Amino acid sequence: MTQVADIWDLVEPYLAAERLELDDLELTGQGQGRILRVTVDGEDVTVDRLASLARGLSRLLDNETELEGQYQLEVSSPGLERKLRRPSHYQKSVGRELVAKVSLGEAKATIRGVLAGANDDSFTIEADDGPSVVSYEDVITAKTVFRWEKAPKPGH
Repeated sequence: MTQVADIWDLVEPYLAAERLELDDLELTGQGQGRILRVTVDGEDVTVDRLASLARGLSRLLDNETELEGQYQLEVSSPGLERKLRRPSHYQKSVGRELVAKVSLGEAKATIRGVLAGANDDSFTIEADDGPSVVSYEDVITAKTVFRWEKAPKPGH
């Protein structure tokens, strides 16, 4: 059976040739409910371009992998609120607001603030009570947060 790392190694150069970055790849579910999610990042990622990429990736995966059984292919961009699962996701999101659920030994906590920095092992979040350094190993879930800013009413 093909592993996610094998699929990554196949898909990444294909996307690089399209001048896009493979942001994430996830294979979830079982049986007929399996989903292969491919998240791409780059300039000019439109719905039409994603549909074209899905067709090309589908042909590539059908011909080059031994991915057994049925699966549904989903190709998307990270969106305004992006899941942070890899150090590179954090590094690309420095300066943005994030919310993370973290494990503190036996306890769990939710932290919110601005992502001030990130390296290969941890990230720094600037919260209301000051900066905190968090190891990726302690993260349960994390994502960037998009805030809609209300425009002032005309004439006010």
